[in-house]
Amino acid sequence: MTRRLFCIAHRGGPGPENSLEAINASLALGVDAIEIDLWYAGGELLVTHDRRLGRQISGQGTLLDLPRDHLRALRLKNGEAIPTLEDVLRTVGERVLLNIEIKGPDCAAPLTEALLAHCHDNGGRLEQYLVSSFDHQQLHDMMQRLPQLKRGVLVAGIPLDYAGCCEALNAYAFNCSIDFLSPALVADTHRRGLKSWVYTANHPDEWRQLCALGVDGVFTDRPEQLLEFNADPDTSA
Repeated sequence: MTRRLFCIAHRGGPGPENSLEAINASLALGVDAIEIDLWYAGGELLVTHDRRLGRQISGQGTLLDLPRDHLRALRLKNGEAIPTLEDVLRTVGERVLLNIEIKGPDCAAPLTEALLAHCHDNGGRLEQYLVSSFDHQQLHDMMQRLPQLKRGVLVAGIPLDYAGCCEALNAYAFNCSIDFLSPALVADTHRRGLKSWVYTANHPDEWRQLCALGVDGVFTDRPEQLLEFNADPDTSA
């Protein structure tokens, strides 16, 4: 087997998810891309996964119901504040592709403004970023605002028209669940000129299966092991 899977560090990578610690660890490993989750809450773009506090961040209530001062005072399990998108953009720079997954409502306008401002102030390039979401309406909004920005269409199952939903969004990648995957879906994705990326695969037997199907990339919580697999798939346990 010679296929190499594009290695995308899921939720920032190893360490507290969506933390700068995790992102720095992934960068040190040499991953191909880093995926983060984005909410617009308290007037800021915050990098975190859950709508409700309590799992990764101590506290009660939901992000969208809390004021900015409260959100800024919250801490991850490693003591970090919730990163802002600008924190992440500065940390990643142009070293790898950054996959920004929109999780909550009303992100498109502030995300567009933030990316343009960061690129303007730091000489960055929009080619370094990809925006993805299960919210295809916001992806469409992003396409209208920043047509040159890569888009990844997230789905949790197998649509009736396979990857057909990507056409109206002029997508770069079709991101589907490992729980719902078929040779026909991967083939249709490639027939439409799209990258086939799969979430979330963490084990060598899964990676071998995905390679056999012709998948291009994987979101993984174990990027170090995936990179080792890519280097020598035959010996990976």
